[in-house]
Amino acid sequence: MRYAFYITPDEDHPLTIAAANWLGSNPFTGETRRLEAAGDFDAVELTALTADPRRYGFHGTLKAPFPLAPVRNEAQLLAAFDSFSQECAPFEIPEMALGQLGPFFALVPAGDCPELQALADETVRRFEPFRAPLSAVDLSRRTPDSLTDVHRSNLLSWGYPYVFESFQFHMTLTGPVPVERQPSMRALLEQTFVQFIGKPLAVTSLALFTEHARGAPFTVHSLLPLGGTSKRKMA
Repeated sequence: MRYAFYITPDEDHPLTIAAANWLGSNPFTGETRRLEAAGDFDAVELTALTADPRRYGFHGTLKAPFPLAPVRNEAQLLAAFDSFSQECAPFEIPEMALGQLGPFFALVPAGDCPELQALADETVRRFEPFRAPLSAVDLSRRTPDSLTDVHRSNLLSWGYPYVFESFQFHMTLTGPVPVERQPSMRALLEQTFVQFIGKPLAVTSLALFTEHARGAPFTVHSLLPLGGTSKRKMA
């Protein structure tokens, strides 16, 4: 079992629905569906290009997936999550954009958002005592020799390279897209998510996702409001 702290809109939010339709999976319900052809992509190609974000569920990472430390249990994690969510204030990302991180496409903030950075930093710190150390296999998957010194230090200290000053919030929409297909993918995503690009995104809750076995789909375990502003979903 692995746990992860993510930002995702509420289950009935239009962005959640749009992302579930795009990826063919809903992490709140666990339901999946076959993708259909769209834009210049047939169903087979589109399914392959969205395989990674489909398994992880639509989200933006705050604390990357981790197994529990041997001295911790799920009840303790949930109690800490409940307290933490009540301490944090809701906020708004002023504008979302369609971004590209190398060959991947994602919804990203159009500019800096100090409130988002602060929430990410504190989530990493607060739940670090619950994280089991990286195994040798997990460490090798991150290919530490290919990382910068800062990213390697983050990986060894926090279990994930892209935290604190290296944090870049993104809500992933694709896996790696070949260079020659990137213009078509950008056009399709701009059309699919036009309702959300260039618009603000309210962050009113924090989600705990779980992966029940390595390689299994991630699903929403609990969705808690920040500062008591929205409905609570506890498994």
